[in-house]
Amino acid sequence: MASSVYTTLTYWLVHHPYIANFTWTEGETFGSTVFFVSVVVSLFLSTTFLLWYAMDSLPHSVLIFVLCLLFIIMAVGCTLSITSSQDPKAHVICFPVDVRPSGPVFFWAQVYYLSKILQFVDTLIMIVSKSIHLLSFNHVYHHAMAVVMGYLWLYTRQSMFPALIVINSTAHAILYGYYFLRALESIPKIKMFLRNVQIFDYSASFGVGLGWMLQHYFGSGCSGIWGVHFDCAFLASLVASFVYKNYIKKRTRPTIRIFPKRND
Repeated sequence: MASSVYTTLTYWLVHHPYIANFTWTEGETFGSTVFFVSVVVSLFLSTTFLLWYAMDSLPHSVLIFVLCLLFIIMAVGCTLSITSSQDPKAHVICFPVDVRPSGPVFFWAQVYYLSKILQFVDTLIMIVSKSIHLLSFNHVYHHAMAVVMGYLWLYTRQSMFPALIVINSTAHAILYGYYFLRALESIPKIKMFLRNVQIFDYSASFGVGLGWMLQHYFGSGCSGIWGVHFDCAFLASLVASFVYKNYIKKRTRPTIRIFPKRND
C-alpha cells in the first residue's frame, strides 16, 4: 500500500511529462520577467492601501485552507523531486554552476514563486476582515519581498531553493493549518506556537546557508551566488525583525503600524 502511494505521488509530482520536462526560460515562462514582478508587487502594495479604506468584510478560512493544501503539495512534490533525482545531494543545496533551469525541482520553484503572489490575497483579506489587527509593516514587507526572492531563485538558478522550498512550505503548511483550525474554533490558541514555527523556519534556513557556504567556497562552486546574497540579506532582515518584536521591544510600547487604527 505504502509503495503504491509513493509510486503514484512520484509520478504525478515528479515524473509527469509536464513536470519532468519543465524548463524555466526568462521572458517565455509565465511570470519570468522583471516587469511582471514589478507590476504584481506594485499592485499588491497599492491595492493593500486602497482596500483599507474601501472594503468591510470577506471570508478568510477558505483561502487559508487552499494555501495550506498548496504548501503541503509543494513540500511533498519538491521532496520527491529531490529524492528521485540521480544525484539527490546535487539537488539540495548546490547546483553545478552551469545548471539548466529545467526538471522537476525547477517546476516546483516556479509553483512556489507563483504561490507567493497568491498569498497577496491572504493579506488583502486581512485588511477587509476582522483580522486587520494582525496586519503590520513586517507582514506586508515579507510578502512583497518573497515574490522578488522567488523570481531570483529561478533567474539566478539559486542553489539552495530546493531545501528552502521544503523547509518553508512545511512551516507554512503548519501555520496555515493552525490558522484554519483556529478559524473553525476547533483548537484553542496555543501560546508560542507561531513563534516556535518561525524559529524552526529561520534555524533550518540558516543551516542550509552554512551547508551551501561549505559547498561553494570549499568545493567546485555552486550556481546562483547573487540569489544567495539576496536570500541572506532578506533572511537577516526577517530574523532581526523577529528578535526585535519578540525579545527586545517592550510590551508597553505601542505598536507602530502602517495603517491607522480602525474601530470595527
